[in-house]
Amino acid sequence: MEKKSRLIFHCDCNNFFASCEILERPELRDVPMAVAGDPENRLGVVVAKNELAKKSGVKTTDTVWQAKKKCPGIVFVPPRHHYYKEVSDRVNAIYRDYTDFVEPASIDESYLDMTGAPEFYHLSPRELADTVRERVRREIGITISVGVSFNKVFAKMGSDYKKPDATTVITEDNFKEILWPLPVSDLLFAGKASVEALAKKGIHTIGDLAAQPKAWIQAMLGKGGETLWQYANGLDTERVRQWGDTPEIKSVSRGMTFKRDLVTKDEIMTGISVLADEIAASLRRHRLKGSVISVQIKSPELRVISRQTSLNHATYLQHEIQKVAMDLIEANWPIGENAPIRALTVGVTKLISAEEEAEQISLFDLMGGDEQKKKREKQDKLEAAVYALRQKKGGDAITLGFQRNDDIGIHE
Repeated sequence: MEKKSRLIFHCDCNNFFASCEILERPELRDVPMAVAGDPENRLGVVVAKNELAKKSGVKTTDTVWQAKKKCPGIVFVPPRHHYYKEVSDRVNAIYRDYTDFVEPASIDESYLDMTGAPEFYHLSPRELADTVRERVRREIGITISVGVSFNKVFAKMGSDYKKPDATTVITEDNFKEILWPLPVSDLLFAGKASVEALAKKGIHTIGDLAAQPKAWIQAMLGKGGETLWQYANGLDTERVRQWGDTPEIKSVSRGMTFKRDLVTKDEIMTGISVLADEIAASLRRHRLKGSVISVQIKSPELRVISRQTSLNHATYLQHEIQKVAMDLIEANWPIGENAPIRALTVGVTKLISAEEEAEQISLFDLMGGDEQKKKREKQDKLEAAVYALRQKKGGDAITLGFQRNDDIGIHE
């Protein structure tokens, strides 16, 4: 029996946050509007806009003042993430009427494995996608664009190909005609550095990339280059996860833009402590530990530096994540009035299960690290007790060493 070709949909809600706001405030439909953070807290960045604002040149990530300059009559509304999640759940419920294999990629995007569905519904793949689009429009009141293809990468590129409220079908017969003329930068996961490196070799389109020997691309760009070559040639085989099948967590990070710039060590420590506390709680909740800790520092001019270090053991301790992150900052940033910090992000990667880490006997311990190990075990008991208390009494029941600082936006 001939194996049936996969059929993957990528469904992307158009201007999602803005569309959700218009559902409850229909008067916003006929004016340029954008969802943006609070300028008073320095979070005045456009996170979504409607078609009228888009036509005026307003872009996501524009600051509020940039958007006003491009579109003087624009109306701003604050984001309401809980509401957007409710609408997203309703949209995904429609998708799940057609398949159990629904994998949200973000709050407004989902992959659907629809293999076999056209035969069941006696519809072509395009007709089935149009049916799903029509149901979302009628039952929810927003529009979606759907990419239809034989793999996830091309389905995603299909939903981006024509917007809003459109279906694009990319098949094994037409993908070269549709996608190969596009610039390499349009290929999913093609980063700026890779695009620039390929351009220096005269490789400008997806078709140019696909035509090169795989080994040559891999030698130039490493493992990521091989992946891009496979994507360009339609060889993506990643499956669509079943609804509720939680993907493996590969990293945990938290970031914060502060109410005003941080200039003292104490202010930076306060910010780092809050981020480390949230990361540690998340790691403990998922029973994970990590051995690589990173920090990202953003200046008021939006200059960004990133630094990371590897530990000789895995950790989920707030105290340890905080200390290592602060050490990284002190080693790589001239703290003071002349080097203010607008935003900080802390991350933990190279994760393993806490149980797996407990079974390992590290070289560090064998070489006289018992004293440090005992200190970590003592700290672990303390933080475990704090975590248990928070689970029982609420997240604000007790803090781990950071002080309230309303001036920079830190509240106990």
